[in-house]
Order: sequence, then structure tokens, then C-alpha cells
Amino acid sequence: MKIKSLNLNGAAVIDSYIFNDSRGLFTRFFCQNELNELHNYSSIDQVNFSKTFLKGTIRGMHFQMPPFSEIKIIRCIKGSIFDVIIDIRKNSPTFLKWHSEVLSENNYKMIYIPKGFAHGFQTLEDNCELLYLHNGFYNPESENGIKYDDKLIDIKWPLKITEISKRDESFSYIDHKFEGFLI
Repeated sequence: MKIKSLNLNGAAVIDSYIFNDSRGLFTRFFCQNELNELHNYSSIDQVNFSKTFLKGTIRGMHFQMPPFSEIKIIRCIKGSIFDVIIDIRKNSPTFLKWHSEVLSENNYKMIYIPKGFAHGFQTLEDNCELLYLHNGFYNPESENGIKYDDKLIDIKWPLKITEISKRDESFSYIDHKFEGFLI
């Protein structure tokens, strides 16, 4: 695995080495040994899967509030997505900055999301599937989000939005009082 740090403090893109032969290919999805530096020896406690049917759908921008903040590693295993992370750690030099990365079944990239980030994505084609590795357990009471079209963040979504859940649509915009979280 090749780890490339992003401009957001602590976040990274993980490029997987691909082994090809006449049968097909092989690549590693997770290796505690290779990811120790990023992952800080944390365990993977939960693995989730999502399938999104329609191109242009947005899911996000989700996060778990402290003390249930979690590390995530995301890989698109079918289709392609425009993946977005926002740093919401109040003491971070990249507070309220965002980064996007195209993840696809063909580029085998993963995004490493530290604690204290909001995450979301837009599907770039129909029937996209994702795997999520989490170092914590889902806690419904700590679930929260930022509005996907928040003007303060100003994410440049690549496609017209075709679908978004009522819950994601109901998230608040960030105002001048938003202080983020101490992680």
C-alpha cells in the first residue's frame, strides 16, 4: 500500500498495489501492519456496506460527535464516486477545509478519514457500492451532519443532484457560532 498524506491534517489516500496475472488480479484491502502509522494501532470494529442506485445521489455530510468520533477507511468496490471530507476539528490548522477524491472500482484507491471529519459522496454512475471500515461502533445518538450545500464550505459537486435523503437535506448550515470539536 502506498499512503499519500492529503492537505487536510491526518487524512490520506491509500493506493493499493495491484497484482495481475492471467487469472485476474489481487489487492490488499486492509493491513494493520502497513497502516499502523495512520491508524495508530486502532482496531477495526465495524465493516459497513452501502449501495446507491442512482447517478448524482449525495450521501452526507455525516459525522459522529465526540466521544463517539471514529476513524473510517472507505473504498468504492463498484462504480465511481466523488468522495468528500471536511475537517471539523476546532484546533486543526485545516478547520472547515474540504478535500475530494474520485474513488472507483478501477482505481482501487481508499480514503483514510481521521476522527473529527465529516464525510459524504456523490455517485458518478448508477449502482455504486462502498465498503467502510470503522474503528468504533455506530452510536445513533451521536450521529450528526453538515448540510451538503453549505455556502461556508462551498463543495463543488460535479453533477446535478438527483437524490438526497430527507435526513441529509435537514442538516443545518454552519454558522459563525460553529466551533467544531476537540478530538
